[in-house]
Amino acid sequence: MNLDLIRQDTIGCSDKIFLNSAGSSLMPKVVVETIVDYLHEEQQFGGYATAGRNSGTINQFYEEAAKLINTQPSNIAFTNSSTDGYFRALSCISFKEGDSIITTNDDYISNQIAFISLQKRCNIEIIRVGNLEDHELDLDDFERLIKKHAPKLIAVTHIPTNSGLVQNVEGVGRLCRQYDILYLVDACQSVGQMVVDVTAINCDFLTATGRKFMRGPRGTGFLYVSDRVLEQGMAPLPVDSNGAQWTEFNDYQLNETAKRFELFERSTASLLGFKEALQYANTIGMHHIENYNRGLAEKLRDGLQNQGFRILDKGNKLSSIVTFCQQDGKIESAYKILTEHNVFFTVSNKNNALIDFTLKNVDHAIRLSPHYFNTPDEIEKIIQLLAQ
Repeated sequence: MNLDLIRQDTIGCSDKIFLNSAGSSLMPKVVVETIVDYLHEEQQFGGYATAGRNSGTINQFYEEAAKLINTQPSNIAFTNSSTDGYFRALSCISFKEGDSIITTNDDYISNQIAFISLQKRCNIEIIRVGNLEDHELDLDDFERLIKKHAPKLIAVTHIPTNSGLVQNVEGVGRLCRQYDILYLVDACQSVGQMVVDVTAINCDFLTATGRKFMRGPRGTGFLYVSDRVLEQGMAPLPVDSNGAQWTEFNDYQLNETAKRFELFERSTASLLGFKEALQYANTIGMHHIENYNRGLAEKLRDGLQNQGFRILDKGNKLSSIVTFCQQDGKIESAYKILTEHNVFFTVSNKNNALIDFTLKNVDHAIRLSPHYFNTPDEIEKIIQLLAQ
């Protein structure tokens, strides 16, 4: 990694300490330039003609996304966000009364709300697996619940938005294959900050966003769909002209690829910006990015703990999301000093992580999310600021 070049490409890191990549990260120059150039071309030729002139470059999006997570371009669908892709995946499953979903205590708020909505509408059961004392998923409990309930779907968030925990999605994937259960993984916080391999995870669906650690534009994401889902003819509700061909007055033929999960109308400029962000990360190499990020996060956690802060991240494997509060559970003093010194961060609230924060007995946490354009000196400065 050439950190000097990366920081030159990242204009937004020159006048601040930016530690909010888990929210919406800083785009490299090439991402913004690609979007602007495409919009200028649309201004000149119109949207349809411009898309036609750039069809080859558009196809590169699927190639770069597939390369990132170790799959094929035919398994990738462009979406407007991770949640957009997540809901399209859910919509292709025919839930009925008495069905069940097994999930975790640390699943993303929008996913949990979606499950509750399905519960209210279809009268399904939501089952949350237990955690071990070290906060890791209890795979024995997972298997017991699978045998007991024969769930229609298992859904796990790889990295919760409110914590640095990295959940054992690979271990869950092995159980899903053993018992032939559909498996949906929310990877919106892991894609872009660490290696994500769908062949190792063994999932049927995986969702990702552009705006977080991927460093792409807002309004972008992708959905991975496994071959077995495609071969079974599963499709979202509804399907439009991008996902199927109208073949008879009252029939259609599905697109053979994951594009059946796409909609015809989308921002092509944003898609191409996202393509550049994917290519940028692939060129550096996700192994390099993950190793560098791990070092920054470990340095930050150690420093905060040495200064007497309460680290809220629990688990054997932790990510580039660092959450903490003061020993009394408050955050006001730390919030004030960080804001005054132009540090960009996020506050996680209890209503976004109701189960996790209730168990930890906190209402708020400061969330810092360093990324590979940050420097060890910036991390050291944060620690020194908070020492006050």
